[in-house]
Order: sequence, then C-alpha cells, then structure tokens
Amino acid sequence: MPHATCTSENHYILTISCPATSGIVAAITTFLSSHECYISELAQYDDEDMGQFFLRARFRFNEGVKGDVEHMRQAFEDIASPFGMEWQMHGARQKMPVLIMVSKFDHCLDDLLYHYRKGELNMQITAVVSNHLDLRPMVEREGIRFVYLPITKDTKARQEAALMDIVEETGTELVVLARYMQILSNELCHKLSGRAINIHHSFLPGFKGAKPYHQAHARGVKLIGATAHYVTADLDEGPIIDQAVQRVEHNFAPDDLVAVGRNTETEALTNAVRYHIERRVFLANDRTVIFK
Repeated sequence: MPHATCTSENHYILTISCPATSGIVAAITTFLSSHECYISELAQYDDEDMGQFFLRARFRFNEGVKGDVEHMRQAFEDIASPFGMEWQMHGARQKMPVLIMVSKFDHCLDDLLYHYRKGELNMQITAVVSNHLDLRPMVEREGIRFVYLPITKDTKARQEAALMDIVEETGTELVVLARYMQILSNELCHKLSGRAINIHHSFLPGFKGAKPYHQAHARGVKLIGATAHYVTADLDEGPIIDQAVQRVEHNFAPDDLVAVGRNTETEALTNAVRYHIERRVFLANDRTVIFK
C-alpha cells in the first residue's frame, strides 16, 4: 500500500549507511533539531553480522522556519565524516527519473502506469524502451516517449550502448525491467548496479526456461510467487527487494497459474519500485535492508 505523503513542500529524506558504533542517532537527531527541523519518520537498523548501521529519516523545517537545505548539506558533512557515513539528503517530493524496459507482456507495465497516473508513485517516466513494438500504443497513449531497440546477437552491444545514452541523456536514476525478456550483458549490469530492478517468478526455482507455470502445473505446485530484485551479472540472483506469493490448488489449470502469476509479478514489482523511489532500500552486500 502507498505510504501517506504530507503535502508540505519542505519535507526531506536523509539516508545513511556507516560502520556501527555508539552515538550515531544522537548526532543525527541533535543536528536536525539544531537546524529547526521536525522528524516525522525515523527508522534504523544495526546489522550486527556486518557491523553496519542503516538509517532513514524524513524531516521538515518547523512551522515558520525558512530553512536552507543546501547549507544543511554542507554542515552535515561535519557530522558524517567522523562516523564514515555514506549519506544522501533528497527532497521528499522530488520525482525520481525512471526508465522502463518491456518486451511483449503488458501486465507489469500496465500496473506501473496505473499507479503512476494516480500519483501513487513519485517518479517521472523518462522513456519506455522495448525490443518489440507491441506495447508502443499503450505507452504513447500516456504521452510517454517510446524507444524501439530491437536486439539480435549482432546488435546487442550497440543497442545497450544506445540504452545507456538514453539513461544519461534523461538523467534516469532507476531502470525497471517490467518483463523485459532479454538478458543484460555483464557490462550493462555493472553500469546499472543498484539502480536496475527486475521481476522474476521466484517461487518456481526448479522451473527454468520456457513456460515455467506449465512446468509447475505438471509438478502440482501449491505455492507460486514472484520476486523483485536488483539486477546483477548473476542471472535472477540479485539482492531481493520484495516478494509476493499465493497459494494455489490442484484444480488450477496452467492458464489459471499464469493469471495468478501475473498478479504476484505486478504486486512485487510495483512495491519494489515504490520502496526504491521513496529511498527505503539499502544495499547490504547481497541482501537489502528495507524500511517500510
């Protein structure tokens, strides 16, 4: 479900990752208080196995205070440096530039466009890129740029370079593979590390290749689902952001499983995109920390 969003223009999100030690939260909250800020949301997690600390704070300036966020960013470095913090401070209402990649399946794209149209995803779609023309009418009906980049063995490198040109030209921060049925090269996965999300029928791990739901039906599965994860060079093994699962019965035909699978895929992918653009996701090696 979408998170409640305040209509005030002066809300900001501070994200922090650093080695775990004492005094971090006190330093942050004292800093925000000293700059006349009110903390409306605060989440933290100490991964004792990694010795790593993660924090996400949403804050605004107090009523009547004309805060200078640029000055705050400069001043915060004095807090961040002693703790070795990796940190960012963003406007909460600032729309994230997002590029979507598709092939022929339309359900994930359709769900993202619906939530985008309703204002439930704080993003700006910079383009929809596809290796097929099937979904062009759906995209252009929304007034969104559609880019056709057909892929063959001989053109793959050239088309991936063209994709990166679009990413850089539009300032895209997130790439969403909404059932894009092409394997990205290792080089492209590296370039998009931590900023590309894919959807995979995860609860069918033994059914690879064509028609996984038909294979699942033949084996009489009782659970099907989907996983949204960051893209890595290890196919379908990137850090997991969200998962959806649904129980099915013996009388579900293959087409029934496909229909249920579409629902789990759209749910997991849209949730993952929302968490990312709201800056709720932190990478922790091969895992993620998510403040929902």
